[in-house]
Amino acid sequence: MLIGTAARPGSPPTDRLRPLIRWALGHALPKRVIAGAARNGDLHAQLIVATSTSSEVPLALFAQIRAEGPLQRSKFAFVTASLPVVREVLSNPDVRSGVEVGNGAGPLGRLGAWAAQTTPIGPLSPPSLLVTEPPDHTRMRKLVTRVFTVKAVQGLRERTEQIADELLDALADRARAQPDARPVDLIETYCALLPVTVIAEILGVPEADRSKVLEFGTGAAPSLDLGLSWQQFRAVEGALSRFEAWLTDHIELKRREPGEDLLSKLVAARDDDGLALTDAELKATAGLVLAAGFETTVNLLGNGIALLHDHPDQLALLHREPERWPTAVEEVLRLDPPVLLTGRTVVRDTEIAGVRVPRGAVVTALLAGANRDPEVFIDPDTFDITRSNADEHVSFSGGRHFCLGAALARMEGEVGMRRLFERYPDLRLQPGAQRRDTRILRGFATLPARLS
Repeated sequence: MLIGTAARPGSPPTDRLRPLIRWALGHALPKRVIAGAARNGDLHAQLIVATSTSSEVPLALFAQIRAEGPLQRSKFAFVTASLPVVREVLSNPDVRSGVEVGNGAGPLGRLGAWAAQTTPIGPLSPPSLLVTEPPDHTRMRKLVTRVFTVKAVQGLRERTEQIADELLDALADRARAQPDARPVDLIETYCALLPVTVIAEILGVPEADRSKVLEFGTGAAPSLDLGLSWQQFRAVEGALSRFEAWLTDHIELKRREPGEDLLSKLVAARDDDGLALTDAELKATAGLVLAAGFETTVNLLGNGIALLHDHPDQLALLHREPERWPTAVEEVLRLDPPVLLTGRTVVRDTEIAGVRVPRGAVVTALLAGANRDPEVFIDPDTFDITRSNADEHVSFSGGRHFCLGAALARMEGEVGMRRLFERYPDLRLQPGAQRRDTRILRGFATLPARLS
């Protein structure tokens, strides 16, 4: 996820200015401009402000944006909450992943390009797979795709079930030892540990280092957001830098002592021309797979547990008809997706939904809004695990950037939720649940429960 480090105390004075300029141009200035536009009625700006200040999904704004047409032009970007249009955006060859504002043009653009030279490479910085385009994207993705095929993931199901059972056994032991203890936090003790254990084993991360990986992921998650405070921004870059230092050591260990894990295979992999991943590509790919392999799945598990708890009729149906679990996971992904939206940049003049969109324009695809498109889903705000088209959601993005870990996330979601509710059918969530303060990644920070 990261290559490079933030400026350190011993670096030249000009380098120490770069983080401040990155923050000013990427967060402070946009936040001020967006706030003004929101006050003047710009719906896209209001959406950004709403998601930055509240953990509630802005359903009313989704509906307003959709009512304005399939593709609305705001002060900052084109925006859509229409499912067909979101799919069109995600698959359009004239639209690339990520947001590129200014492209280095003008004084501010040139200043931003200069400041970016020491940017820690995160999920939205090249050579991350999220923002790399063909042919590099194709070459890099090919090297990791085989590990995440449906067949390969099904081979991991038994181990995932074993991990889930071990975690639930630990919760049961704790409950017996401390019957009057305070409620257990399901995020800390289960939802986070299940996916991080699975992805850590896939990448050969030693058990002793897994708590560090969780810490890095949590610290870096706000890197996807806009409008961070200076303190938040520095904390994020610091987490990314620590992640890079750890990842460098871990990759070197795999070079010296290769195993059967994915990272060892990536280190040794060669493409059709006999070329290996560069160090930057290797770190970016391994870091992204590691962080993305558990960050969004933690959200899926927490969101799903909360939805099923709050809809006991749906949970009862699953107890009677467990064959419905795969559809239940799709409905969780549709109604409360782990990722709210994604940004794209138009690289050449194109047409989307019959609207001419110029080169350089930004398009915001509201994944969570598209998942509730009433033109596609009947009663879109209702949680219904019998929904026949629940899997038509776009929670895993689409096109060439469709999430390569989708099959793994679906399997972990099903195993994690099913095992929990089978073991603790009388589980009761308690007051005090808190959402994460991230804007784009949506999930729970804490989810206290009595297991009964």
